[in-house]
Amino acid sequence: MRKTLLVWSLTTLAAIAFAAPAVAQQSCENLVSLKLPNVTITSSTVVPEKPFTASRPGLPQGPPVTLPAHCEVKGVARPTADSEIKFEVWLPMSGWNGKYQQVGNGGWAGSIPTASMAGPLRRGYATAGTDDGHTGGNGAIWAMGHPEKLIDFGYRAVHETAEQAKALIHAFYGKGQSFSYFFGCSDGGREALMEAQRYPGDFNGIIAGAPANSWSHLLTDAVWNAQALDESPASFIPPNKLPAIQKAVLDACDTIDNVNDGVIEDPRRCHFDAAVLKCKDADGPDCLTGPQVAALKKIYDGPKNPRTGEQIFPGATPGTEAVPGNWALWITGTAPGRSLQFMFGNTFYSHVVFEDLKWDYHTLNLDRDLKLADEKAKPVLNSDNPDLRPFRDRGGKLIQYHGWGDAAIPPLSSINYYEQVSSFLLRNPAPRGKATQLADFYRLFMVPGMGHCAGGVGANSFGNVGVTASDADHDIVSALEQWVEKGAAPAKIIAAGHVTGNSKEVAVTRPLCPYPQVAHWKGTGSTSDAANFICVDEKPGKSH
Repeated sequence: MRKTLLVWSLTTLAAIAFAAPAVAQQSCENLVSLKLPNVTITSSTVVPEKPFTASRPGLPQGPPVTLPAHCEVKGVARPTADSEIKFEVWLPMSGWNGKYQQVGNGGWAGSIPTASMAGPLRRGYATAGTDDGHTGGNGAIWAMGHPEKLIDFGYRAVHETAEQAKALIHAFYGKGQSFSYFFGCSDGGREALMEAQRYPGDFNGIIAGAPANSWSHLLTDAVWNAQALDESPASFIPPNKLPAIQKAVLDACDTIDNVNDGVIEDPRRCHFDAAVLKCKDADGPDCLTGPQVAALKKIYDGPKNPRTGEQIFPGATPGTEAVPGNWALWITGTAPGRSLQFMFGNTFYSHVVFEDLKWDYHTLNLDRDLKLADEKAKPVLNSDNPDLRPFRDRGGKLIQYHGWGDAAIPPLSSINYYEQVSSFLLRNPAPRGKATQLADFYRLFMVPGMGHCAGGVGANSFGNVGVTASDADHDIVSALEQWVEKGAAPAKIIAAGHVTGNSKEVAVTRPLCPYPQVAHWKGTGSTSDAANFICVDEKPGKSH
């Protein structure tokens, strides 16, 4: 490659990628010498085919898989003097499908999500991920006094990685990718929506799972829950009481959808009163004390501004309180201040908002302190801008999904964002002759019983973790490809999983329907077979 080509901007490289001129392909080892603006390529080596076991924090360890031989490129981008954005790009040595898929992070990031890169590589994609510009993910001490690093985490690292990866793809294969995709869940879902909002030209198709896109309000909700559980020594709900809560909820709401399967199809239709659990006699694992009932109601209700009464963020949804890895991990923990929500909420306010390691979460004022959080962090961390017109107008397609049993990020937050986008586009219609419906480029799938990103109860496997299928009816990645590349929008996605009924675990399939539709049993045939369900519109009442 000529010297002049090496100093071209990444924007120019991205533009010529789709023209695919005859450019000499470079060897993997030579990529370490590639000159890119503000980037150092630290290594480029061929990794032979080998076994790989994906391990993601908070999710079940995946089964061993075989990774194809690939060129592994590692680099560091320094767009500012205080930036150090590490990234990895994996390039298939053979069988490249001509496409690129970037993967998102989780939590506070701090490491390259190689576990998530395995799936795209096995599908034939060139793939990449980043550490979001810092090392270590148990909090945000790295952001104290380092506003540029917070920007790197907020949005710049993902965009930088996309640009570097595309340049490396062009250099290695001699041509650019035909389509670019992004897939992230949790913080990765926040990143996914951030890309659609800030950099609508980066990706043709985006999957946003359980997005933490209202970061400042979500982590305020986390502190709200911690305060509720620690309002008095008697307020904490120990994990051994969660089964009684879930049983009471299911007794009240399981059959609202006419299916008795231990899964609530739409928790918004469940009007559960936590007071029914109040102990009538002595305290025990099958009932709640008065202070515990009060704490549970607060968690379901979600935080409100004490001065205006405005809802700050949705509360938790009922029905999966005792599912392993759910409330006991995220909300209650083993003791006050021992949950993942507490860690995220406490570190957000102490490290990012106040930059004070001695800050006490008991002192959070939902009126005064949330205003400060929104002023300081929202412009950088929140991806809640409803204006998706630039992404839409470039032909981008967005699939969002969220588990109805997610204890980490209240699932109603996804519905709220979808509705905000819908309202914005109704107020700002497309020019005459270019009118489009929201469903023409953006679809939301709510997953009954699913926990955070994956797992839970019911049918919750649909290509959201690893490669489970290869057709658009059962696999969310294939569904997005069909939509982007062939214009075939997903009318439903069939998920697989297990439910427990009559003390027996039963394998089930169930259609996931595009919001606002829900899966409705036809009234005949097995309730374990997706073929016996149809997607219908139902208007739920307000829950709780």
